[in-house]
Amino acid sequence: QVQLVESGGGLVQAGGSLRLSCAASGRTFSQYAMGWFRQAPGKERDFVAVIRWSGAFTDYAASVKGRFTISRDNAKNTVYLQMDSLKPDDTAVYYCAAQQYSGSYTSPGGYDYWGQGTQVTVSS
Repeated sequence: QVQLVESGGGLVQAGGSLRLSCAASGRTFSQYAMGWFRQAPGKERDFVAVIRWSGAFTDYAASVKGRFTISRDNAKNTVYLQMDSLKPDDTAVYYCAAQQYSGSYTSPGGYDYWGQGTQVTVSS
């Protein structure tokens, strides 16, 4: 069982930066792939980024590649999402998720545990 708690959301102007954190409970955190998703009002939950357990593999949605960076600190049971050059289109609730077994990492259905989400609002 893994519990996830996101933090770091807020209101920022376009072009600004935010760093989201996701703190996980559970002794086996280091064995999970961790993903970030986001959901805007009236839209589906979309993949943002993923990082494998070792941190050696990462992948990003095309819309955020080059602006967002995912990282993890297994000693702190925490995964991060550094978001730079933010745009109004990045406004959404951001969720972190844990994937226990290998599977599609771009689909929400591929993840076993979810946090409650944190709101990110980018003003123009």
